[in-house]
Amino acid sequence: MHTKLSQNARSTTKRQTSSSWTKRYAEKTLSAKDAVSQIKHGNRVFIGSGAGEPQSLVKALSQRDNLEDTELIHIMTLGIAPYVQQAFGSSFRHNAFFIGSNVREAVADCRADYTPIFLSEVPGLFREGRVIIDYALIQVSPPDEHGYCSYGVSTDIVKSAAENAKFVIAEVNENAPRVLGDCFIHVSNIDTLVASHEPILEAPQGEINDLSRSIAKHIADLIEDGATLQLGIGTIPDAVLHFLEDRRDLGIHTEMFSDGVIPLIEKGVINNTKKSIHRGKIIAGFVLGSRRLYDFIDNNPMVEFHPTEYTNDPFLIAQNEKMVAINSALEVDLTGQVCADSLGTLFYSGIGGQVDFVRGASRSRGGKAIIALPATAHEETISRIVPNLKPGAGVVTSRGDVHYIVTEFGTAYLHGKTIRERAMALIQIAHPKFRPWLLAEAKTRKLVYADQIEPTFTTPVYPEHLECAISLADSSNVFIRPLRLTDEKLMRDMFYALSEEAVYHRFFQVIKSMPHQSLQRYLKVDYEGEMGLVATTSREPEAPILGVGRYSLDAQTNMAEAAFLVRDDAQGKGIGTALLRSLVESAKANGIRGFTAEVMTDNPAMLQVFHKVFSSVESVIEEETYLLKMDLKKERKRR
Repeated sequence: MHTKLSQNARSTTKRQTSSSWTKRYAEKTLSAKDAVSQIKHGNRVFIGSGAGEPQSLVKALSQRDNLEDTELIHIMTLGIAPYVQQAFGSSFRHNAFFIGSNVREAVADCRADYTPIFLSEVPGLFREGRVIIDYALIQVSPPDEHGYCSYGVSTDIVKSAAENAKFVIAEVNENAPRVLGDCFIHVSNIDTLVASHEPILEAPQGEINDLSRSIAKHIADLIEDGATLQLGIGTIPDAVLHFLEDRRDLGIHTEMFSDGVIPLIEKGVINNTKKSIHRGKIIAGFVLGSRRLYDFIDNNPMVEFHPTEYTNDPFLIAQNEKMVAINSALEVDLTGQVCADSLGTLFYSGIGGQVDFVRGASRSRGGKAIIALPATAHEETISRIVPNLKPGAGVVTSRGDVHYIVTEFGTAYLHGKTIRERAMALIQIAHPKFRPWLLAEAKTRKLVYADQIEPTFTTPVYPEHLECAISLADSSNVFIRPLRLTDEKLMRDMFYALSEEAVYHRFFQVIKSMPHQSLQRYLKVDYEGEMGLVATTSREPEAPILGVGRYSLDAQTNMAEAAFLVRDDAQGKGIGTALLRSLVESAKANGIRGFTAEVMTDNPAMLQVFHKVFSSVESVIEEETYLLKMDLKKERKRR
């Protein structure tokens, strides 16, 4: 039988509960020096992650002069790491599950170890006893009235480490935010407490520059309304967020996030209302950022922290529809292998959560796994798109896992593609000055056709300004963009979808096939005198081509011969008109005087398009063909 407690009874129970843990709390409190004095020779010690590094405990431990052969394990930490200095060689040995900048040199010199492992699987090492933790040094927030401390800015692998350690020493930091979720430890499960007033470590946000902005725009183009995002730290993720202000109902399920999400939350763009699981909540494992971010997550019901084995579980990630994972890389080879943890033989960072989220997002309904990187390094002297990974480089994301690769020069979609298609797609998004070298290397390795035409652009920059979405007469939409060398398969598919009549009207002869050797000449563009535009069903890289328009300049007359072709099932909707108008825009920008064209007399639909776009069309008939001439100065001022 359920009986309500009286107000006095509830107050008495509360005082008794409070009294029981507060008394033990006082008994467990020591100085940092006394707390770490418990650690013995040969112990394995875990140190809290990222901005949650217990700084007082780390300093006190490093000042001990009577320890030998002590192993320290952690993922990346933001603070000091004196224990990896040569002077401590016999006292400490660090084992990194993810290499941060403060221990990178020690790992390179073999004064510290590196364990490559998926971040989602690190807690399993502790839980299954394969990595036994003697002491866990962690940072927590002050306890609430029930005696529960939050893990604060870092739950990630800290929760599992604390739950499986023989002894837990917690630095109770009054500046640590109280974060909600599966991220609490009771005072009764902490063996020693140390009071701390240290400011929480902060990660400075990099300035968004033109490079990160260019990469971010391509990424943002892949993100739809209602998508759930995984974002890391850095200028590229922050720049992506700047391009999402016009999106609706975005959500967050991520390993970590930083300050960049706050403006979109304040504007209502990120509201988590369309998430498939944890609707209305941001799910994360840790944060790295400024005090503003730490104040934002403090006691905020919108934010839930969970341990890494949960946030990074690919099966859980995949349950979010439209899951978009954005991760970085150091280099990518022409077959699609992604190196993200090493520079050749030099271990640089770690596997982290990249593969967890790549696999989760790729299995999500409507999900997208994106790898983003600048096309070059060292002031454009080194290409990050390479024929082969450097000797000793590690493959983090395999050829089979890779989906989208994005640089400042565009997006390459690799999943389900042949090696030849992958190589051409990656060459297309490499820095233009490295493209001839990459193509030559691809031919030497027999990755592409021996007669593959080269991307010899006089204007190397892809004319992104010509990309546009067009609404058609039937209220459907098409996306118009410049033609790319990588469109060979799409162009081939379009050709075989054409009727014999459509082929005859475009090529003035009956053509039954369009093999590689024939198709190449229609793909050759330099975005100045040789221009091609395609109309596709959507912005997606693999969207089918509905129509194509081209012009080819006669340098002697400064007139360009124009032609376009629309798939039979897409005719009569305005696609040809839209393509021709975009060709006009390009021609005017390139200083071209005007257009010429040949149209068969039994093709009135094409003839009508030219008359619709141009205010003045000169024409003569020769052998059942209209010879047209259009002066761009007389073009009608309309779109």
